[in-house]
Amino acid sequence: MNITKKQHAVLDYVRAHIEEKSYSPSLDDIRKNFKFASVSTAHHYVTKLKEAGYIECEEGRSRAIKIVTEELQDGSILSPMVVDSIAIPIVGAANCGAASLLAEGEVEGYVKVTRSLLRRRDNVFAVQAEGDSMNLASIDGKNIEEGDYVLIDFQNIDPKDGDYVLSVIDGCANLKKFYNDPKTGTIALIPESDNKEHKPIFISSEDDFMINGKIIAVIKK
Repeated sequence: MNITKKQHAVLDYVRAHIEEKSYSPSLDDIRKNFKFASVSTAHHYVTKLKEAGYIECEEGRSRAIKIVTEELQDGSILSPMVVDSIAIPIVGAANCGAASLLAEGEVEGYVKVTRSLLRRRDNVFAVQAEGDSMNLASIDGKNIEEGDYVLIDFQNIDPKDGDYVLSVIDGCANLKKFYNDPKTGTIALIPESDNKEHKPIFISSEDDFMINGKIIAVIKK
């Protein structure tokens, strides 16, 4: 089914948003981008695209738009499109400063990511970053800032030097770069930040410490 020029612009925006951020825009994101008077106008365009068969979306859920078709130059439709998304569970927050956020481990919601971002999903969960001690880190070219979602491979608990990890220190979750001194066996969790107040965390035998997984991707807020 053909769509209007404005509907096509909304579809292009949704597609670009998913490709850039790995999750779909909210109705309010669409409203702001096109300067619509209200969210109901954005909802109207999303509904029309859904009726035309270009997208799917789950009612009552934010950021749940999935592109399922692509319009070709001759006006025909190719389906399904490779852009697709999967839901990764969010299990709380982790500190990017001192280890001060308790590791609850309970699912608080889901973040949508494109399938192309992950080879598999059965061993992946997300935490939301708090603090600024990793704002100069680089995970596939993305740093970690306040509010970002950090994807964790929880089966990878034997990190190498230089890996970015989620650790739990005395019951508190923490995001840092891992370093193990081969001479002394001392483990250090290194910040990477433009805030010089952040210092390495050195793990002693008295600490209740464990690696909960390796950071594999960052979803920007």
